Amino acid sequence: MSNTISNPAEESSTRALDKLFQAIDDKKCFRFEAGAGAGKTYSLIKALKYLIEKNGKYLLKNNQKIACITYANVAKDEINARTDNHSVIYAETIHAFCWSLIKGLQKQMREWIPSISEKWKNRIDEIGGLTNQTVKYDLGYPAATSEEITLHHDDIIKIITHFLGVEKFRRLIKSRFPIVFIDEYQDTNKELANSIVNNLIEIDSGMLIGFFGDHWQKIYGSSACGLITSPTQKIVEIGKNANFRSDRLIVDMLNRMRPELPQDVCDPDSQGQIIVYHSNNWGGSRRADNHWQGDLPADTAHEYLKKTIELLEQSGWEFSEGKTKILMLTHNVLAQEQGYNNLISAFKDSDDYLKKNDHYMKYLMDVVEVTCEHFEQKQYGKMFQAVGASTLRIKTQADKIRWSRDLKKLNELRQTGAIKDVLKYLSETKRPRLSAKVEQAEKRYNQFPEFKGIDEKENEKEQSFYDKVTTIKSVSYKELIALAKYIDDKTPFSTKHGVKGVEFENVLVVCGRGWNNYNWSQFLEWSESGVPKGKEDAFERNRNLFYVTCSRPKKRLALLFTQLLTNNALTAINNWFGTENVIDLMSHTGDA
Repeated sequence: MSNTISNPAEESSTRALDKLFQAIDDKKCFRFEAGAGAGKTYSLIKALKYLIEKNGKYLLKNNQKIACITYANVAKDEINARTDNHSVIYAETIHAFCWSLIKGLQKQMREWIPSISEKWKNRIDEIGGLTNQTVKYDLGYPAATSEEITLHHDDIIKIITHFLGVEKFRRLIKSRFPIVFIDEYQDTNKELANSIVNNLIEIDSGMLIGFFGDHWQKIYGSSACGLITSPTQKIVEIGKNANFRSDRLIVDMLNRMRPELPQDVCDPDSQGQIIVYHSNNWGGSRRADNHWQGDLPADTAHEYLKKTIELLEQSGWEFSEGKTKILMLTHNVLAQEQGYNNLISAFKDSDDYLKKNDHYMKYLMDVVEVTCEHFEQKQYGKMFQAVGASTLRIKTQADKIRWSRDLKKLNELRQTGAIKDVLKYLSETKRPRLSAKVEQAEKRYNQFPEFKGIDEKENEKEQSFYDKVTTIKSVSYKELIALAKYIDDKTPFSTKHGVKGVEFENVLVVCGRGWNNYNWSQFLEWSESGVPKGKEDAFERNRNLFYVTCSRPKKRLALLFTQLLTNNALTAINNWFGTENVIDLMSHTGDA
């Protein structure tokens, strides 16, 4: 009698790989559809290693390579590492790969650049037309002079899309890369995807094109292609019916949500947990403003989330760092929940604080917060690495006393003062010293009352800068501490868009309003009663994000609907998640 434990997911994975290898042997273009948790990258690496073994020496002998196109440097580096940096594999991001193909075609690019857009035509006209400019792609900013033309990221995609229609260019690609794999194919630009299908697959170019991804996980923008198909069935469709991530109850739910790509669970004896809370029986007046329509008032929604977390903790959930993620729709909703909404109101662009493009945010988070953290942990070597070379170091016992005194006072101000108080104190103590960028910003800010620009546009720019800094300075420093913790992933919170490709033991999804692009009740109703004509894109956008969030957990999944749900929407939830798992939170909150 065999003691081997059945692993249905592994068995399904093996069957999918057999089909994948067969398509490669038959030199047939294919689409490898791998749902959430299926192990898409594992299969991609297996395919690349299969080709290395089968064709590697032949390709290198003919100065050819296998191209593997990705959409992130992290993915590119992972592919290179997992194929042992084999010389026959050329893994690169989409823009870098496309540029490598066209950068030598200077004359052809120059001639077509005015056709990219009206803006490009005007740029070329303004410099007196085309001469013999060098076409460059460095930082991705569009510009034209009499000496050179620099392209935007989007321009690269438009040029390659156009060039694929030229037979000579297609022969050039094939001579260098007879095999091209595209990772996360669903994020490919629509026009480029159509050009690839029409010019490299439909007309039998002789190239082997392989698409790896999942069209249900297209969640980044409307320009992405989603599902790629061949009008004449020249793309072999291979589904990977496996889920190595989630326990059985979660996989069963995903299969009810997506019956056309059923997944086999890794461990049939696993259980998992699913629970859905809704707020339909709350009796107060719901929000009616714009994109918040049908949601609970902010304070009530906060209390509902608080109660949900309390109930989940009672059932064994841990909301400690690294164990559980709470997914919400927008950064504004996250800010309200985590207590830094006043601070982010200063910024028009979220990258100013999320990516620390703003000089104040970068200095306060990367220098002040890190310095204080290391000081509290008595990691003085790391502390002085954080403060930078421009800050005075400890040379005597008196220096040590001053540092200790000033940082203790700084820690007090971080808890009790506004950002302006902390900046003022640091400008006096210079422990740590203000960064050069912040010093310049402070000088500019302080000179504003006497500023007189050369025109109205310059005055408006300075006024906008002054207003932004004034708002930043007026905010409690505690808000910056909360924001820094979120950015450093030291809280359980994240946006729904921010978790694609990752997994967590437990996931709580908060389904509320806050963005016109997403209406969960409407999406659920359409999934039950049918999608109205002309609303297919809206349905897909909501469905995909809902699927991505519900497929992140390994062990436990909970949803909280603060938005009012229609009867049809509740029916869809009952069908997918199980009636026994759908609970009215009012039964636990009373008059919350």
